[in-house]
Amino acid sequence: MALTSAILAPVANADEWNKKTVLTFSGPVEIPGVHLTGWGTLPAGTYVFKLLDSSSDRHIVQIFNKDETVVYATILAIPNYRLQATDKTVISFSERPAGEPEAIRAWFYPGRNWGEEFVYPKARAIALAKDSNITVLYTPAALPAETAEPIQASHPIVADMKKAEIMAVKPTGEDVAIAEVVTAPPPAPAQEATASTPMPSSQPAAAPIAMPAEPAAQTLPATASYLPLFGLLGLTALGGAFALRASGARTR
Repeated sequence: MALTSAILAPVANADEWNKKTVLTFSGPVEIPGVHLTGWGTLPAGTYVFKLLDSSSDRHIVQIFNKDETVVYATILAIPNYRLQATDKTVISFSERPAGEPEAIRAWFYPGRNWGEEFVYPKARAIALAKDSNITVLYTPAALPAETAEPIQASHPIVADMKKAEIMAVKPTGEDVAIAEVVTAPPPAPAQEATASTPMPSSQPAAAPIAMPAEPAAQTLPATASYLPLFGLLGLTALGGAFALRASGARTR
C-alpha cells in the first residue's frame, strides 16, 4: 500500500494555471526526473512545486527552492484521478524500507480531482515497485538523470519528456498497462440527442410526439362592481330592522 501524507501547511500564493504550491518536508524525499547534480533526494526543507506544462497527457512539473530562484528538478508526470478532492495539498509516497527516504509518487492540488502521477526511470521504477509492492510508472526513454544547470521550458529535454513513452511495472517486474496504475475519471453521463442532432440516414427520423398542453386556468375577468352587493346588504339590514320593530309592537 502507498503511504498517503496530507501536507498541513497552508498553500502560499497559489496560482490556478500552474498550481504553484509551497510544501515543507520534515524528512528527505526521493524524486524522479532530471535534477541538478546531487539533488536526486530533497533534504528536509521548504520547496515550491509548479506545473510547467500540461499539454495533452504529458505533464511537466518543476521543483524550486523557497525563493523560486533555483530549479532543482524537472519531472515527467501524467494526470491521475482521485474520487474525493481535499482542501489541502496531498502528496503520496511509495512505501520504503526503514531508514531510506520516502519516494514521492503523486501530487494533488487543493480542490482538484486531477493530480500529477510521477514517472521514474525504468531501473529505479523496478526497484521501487519491489520495495513498496505497488505498480510504478516509468519511461524507457533515455532521459538524463542529472544536469549541471537548471532546465528551462525551452530546453530540448522538456520536448523529449513530452513525447516520451510511459509504461508501468509491477512488483514482479512485469510490464502492465498504465490503466492499472492511473485511475481514469468516471464516465460522463450520456448526452440525450437534441432536435438539432442529425439522425443516421439509414434510420428514418421519428415524428415528434405532440405533448398535450396544460389547460389554462379558468378565471373570469374582474369586471363586476361591489356596489350592488353593498346595496343588497343595506336592504337586508333595513328589512331586519323593520321586522324587529314590528315584532316588538305586537308584544306590547
